[in-house]
Amino acid sequence: MISELTIDAAGRVTLPKALRQELHLQPGDTLRLDSNADQIILHPIRLSVPICKEDGIWVYRSTNPTSHSIAKLIADGRDERHAHNLALPK
Repeated sequence: MISELTIDAAGRVTLPKALRQELHLQPGDTLRLDSNADQIILHPIRLSVPICKEDGIWVYRSTNPTSHSIAKLIADGRDERHAHNLALPK
């Protein structure tokens, strides 16, 4: 995506909405700025846990393949809660 951005009086720029959506950037997200000669590069800083709240719903977002299935992770968590609630040994 090629865009022209304007720096306002306070030194801010606004990222185009299409880019924010493509990169799943939300208000409050953090970006790392790298500069080299006449280039400015922004990198999103992603949390180690790819779960975030979108429109009041918890959503799993990740570009990395996982070796565990989501169903297995849910079942394991449920089993741990049951064992804890019933005070069963692990």
